[in-house]
Amino acid sequence: MPRRPTEIGPAGERTAGAIERLRTARGFAQRELADRVTALGRPMSNTMLSRIERTQRRCDVDDLVVLAAALGVSPLALLHPTP
Repeated sequence: MPRRPTEIGPAGERTAGAIERLRTARGFAQRELADRVTALGRPMSNTMLSRIERTQRRCDVDDLVVLAAALGVSPLALLHPTP
């Protein structure tokens, strides 16, 4: 039976938006943030990051924790961003 893609819900959409907003606010290109994440031990390409930001790829809990560390925020800041 073929796997069907898992939909990304509202929390995933908010998280994707928060990642992009924080990345741009810090002046990081996608490549720079992906490199920072990789340096923290979670290999990530800029394509993977782009897909997360565009909600074409799920951001799993391991991605969330290391992305938060690379951005210098708590994982909660990505889950519950303030406008």
